[in-house]
Amino acid sequence: MAYDGIITRAMVLEMRWHLLQGKIDKIHQPTKEELVINVHSKTGNYKIYASVNSSAPRVILTKENFNNPPTPYPFCMLLRKHLAGGRIVSIDQVGCDRIMEISLEAMNELGFTLSKKIIFEIMGKHSNVIVMDIASGKVIDSIKRISIDTSRARQILPGIEYKYPPAQDKIGFDEVTEADIDAMLREIPLDSSTLQARGKALLKGIGGISPQVAEAAATVERPFSFFKSINEAFADYTSENEEFGIDKGADGTHEILSPHIYLEENNSPADFHIVNLPQFEEGCERKDFSTLSQCIDYYFDHKDSTNRTRQQSNSLIKTVSGLLDKHRLKLQRLNEDLLAASDSEKYRLYGELLTANLHLAKQGMDKVTVTSYYDGSQVEIPLDIRFAPSKNAQNFYKKYGKAKTAVKEKQIQIEETEKDIAYLDSVLTFLNELKRPEEIEGIRAELIESGFLRKKKTNAKNYRFKAAPLKYQSPSGMQILVGRNNKENDELTLKIADKTDIWLHTKDIPGSHVILRTEGKDPEPEDIYTAASIAAWHSKGKNSGQVPVDYVKVRYVKKPAGAKPGMVIFTDNRTVYVDPKLP
Repeated sequence: MAYDGIITRAMVLEMRWHLLQGKIDKIHQPTKEELVINVHSKTGNYKIYASVNSSAPRVILTKENFNNPPTPYPFCMLLRKHLAGGRIVSIDQVGCDRIMEISLEAMNELGFTLSKKIIFEIMGKHSNVIVMDIASGKVIDSIKRISIDTSRARQILPGIEYKYPPAQDKIGFDEVTEADIDAMLREIPLDSSTLQARGKALLKGIGGISPQVAEAAATVERPFSFFKSINEAFADYTSENEEFGIDKGADGTHEILSPHIYLEENNSPADFHIVNLPQFEEGCERKDFSTLSQCIDYYFDHKDSTNRTRQQSNSLIKTVSGLLDKHRLKLQRLNEDLLAASDSEKYRLYGELLTANLHLAKQGMDKVTVTSYYDGSQVEIPLDIRFAPSKNAQNFYKKYGKAKTAVKEKQIQIEETEKDIAYLDSVLTFLNELKRPEEIEGIRAELIESGFLRKKKTNAKNYRFKAAPLKYQSPSGMQILVGRNNKENDELTLKIADKTDIWLHTKDIPGSHVILRTEGKDPEPEDIYTAASIAAWHSKGKNSGQVPVDYVKVRYVKKPAGAKPGMVIFTDNRTVYVDPKLP
């Protein structure tokens, strides 16, 4: 991840274009490590999104909506008190560091205008958001408080003077000269075997660059020209006062600075930047974006290791996985009990034969051998020496009766447990496919409603379900709707879909309900195959080939009474085999 000083400078330019003289409207803190500031400016409404998560620190502009906790965090309440209604007067970068400052003027309770500053430090695990009073230079508060127990070198606490992180003995990328670079690379010639050493030397001597940028500069015969072109491009944007990353070249992007991502073969983002990184060009596909915020948002949204939705859903995934393991163990034990109970016929035989041969058994005997009147074989019957032979016979009949009852009960419990396992497996499939954090609460509410989770005793408002299925289009223009969880599957199939629409679902594989809206027309085969491929993609068989998908008209799909969310039965279906893919 390359959120370095160059990216920080580009983000400052992008925010200046949109936010200068803007008014802070609302402030939210979705989680302990995230902050969202709504700004109303002359160019529209924007949201500053900041994350200080050690694996995904960043500051960008976004249009995404966020779910907020029922009770605001103390830092959020403090920001609302000090910054709400404030007007942004400047946005700056500190040197070439990954530090962004937004200065603003806000009124206090007495009507006096005070100058405040929001400082975003994007520095890996040391990332922070700090609010400072400009007049006194003191910290008002921070999203992460750093005490002397945490760091002896630098504390961030309310009331103490704010100090920048210790300066590194490096020359900024915007101040480095050709002589400086020649001195850094002295005795390291440009050779394929020395590229790594050249990159390390540049990284050690130049501030504000990431290892990836240092490696890219090391491949150039004159690395100074690499940095010179970057600085000239920044000056070009600054002088023309144009929005960063839009319509600068003939192809819609700047010839030097262009927000882009390098995608690996599995479409997983390898890295992002605004300068070309030759080391990723071979083996990776480049994807360009019109703004840097869109680029960074796409990177983190598609990067599994730093995906915000994935991080927030991890606890629920662990809970559901634990429930699934528990029910599978229960099923195993029920099957073992059923096997034991199924061996009950011998008790009936013992009871019958002992009753017919009571004259052969005497009090105190531990066993008796009798002849079976079924096949003439000799049968040895174990006896309890505490009881008379007749009592032993009665005990055998009781054991037989209990075993027969146990078989029926175990079979019922096995059927219920298998249904629970199928349901939890489908929930886990949906959790692994989540795209947005707000979808987590929908699945959590579904699990509470189904009795698998307990409702927390908090002041939180009840979750209001609202169906918002994913939408695609078939080759002939028909709409294709996809459920994002089991409750939405029910809504989609039983309420939204028309009886003449086509219902699709992977055969015996957990996944989404898919509806092909036909509007009373007969769909083309291409429409069916497209919808089936989408159904396969939104299922547990996503990474398989030739996935079987059942399809049938919605009128043949029914929900049994008492069935769990998403569980339906259907008839008159047909099956196609497709490769999972989206149109």
